[in-house]
Amino acid sequence: MSMVMTTKPQPIDGKKADPTRLGVGPYAWKVSPTHVNLGMEPVPALPAAITAEPQNITIDLNRSAMIVVDMQNDFCAPGGWCDYLGADLTPERAPIKPLQALLPALRKVGVPIVWLNWGNRPDRMNLPPTTLYVFNPDGNGIGLGGPLPGNGAHLLEKDSWSAAVVDELEQLPEDIKVDKYRISGFWDTPLDSILRNLDVKTLFFSGVNTDQCVLHSLTDAHFLGYNCVLVEDCCGTTSPDFCREASIWNVKKCFGFVTSAEKVISAIAK
Repeated sequence: MSMVMTTKPQPIDGKKADPTRLGVGPYAWKVSPTHVNLGMEPVPALPAAITAEPQNITIDLNRSAMIVVDMQNDFCAPGGWCDYLGADLTPERAPIKPLQALLPALRKVGVPIVWLNWGNRPDRMNLPPTTLYVFNPDGNGIGLGGPLPGNGAHLLEKDSWSAAVVDELEQLPEDIKVDKYRISGFWDTPLDSILRNLDVKTLFFSGVNTDQCVLHSLTDAHFLGYNCVLVEDCCGTTSPDFCREASIWNVKKCFGFVTSAEKVISAIAK
């Protein structure tokens, strides 16, 4: 889908210029001094039949986006916050390999990749105690924005090493980056506005943690009316396995569908 906003054309030799296109993505107006066209240009469907649970699904790739949640150094890389806490990084890093295969396949058919990453303001002015507590429950921890021992990077602070996506996952210029500040990526962020301007109806979800930021971003998307597809092997969590199992069960029961990277790639290739 197009994500280019054209600039206003200039008249040449006194001839009337074409209307100016205002908008990013399919939702756009065409504006001239005497007329505004509010109609959206039709985008043909690009169906893909995906093997999933609890039922197989057919989605429109031209109205889909891939959400990659929190695949950041603080959660997934040696020297990050989770590593400092002594967590086993294996489940956090497990999504890297399937994402390395899936993201290029989605880009090839024009599905936008949205990097939904935790990125604090340096002054933390928009963070209430309820959020700060999650990262510093006894008051003696590093806390959001605090310096990590060893490299001094500030915990999940925007533009820091801590908040950067892990080196193993490539971000391209055409990808979309959205900072979040809560467990849900839809709360107090422009994510919903961006997706609606792109006329997105179906969202693939991946990243960490399955039972926390991934799940609650997915459930908020469901409440907002998006079709939600969890790509199970592209998700990971350091929580006990029953948390992952409960999350997968609830997605299939209440909030959407569950599939795998291989099944999505296979559907795209047909």
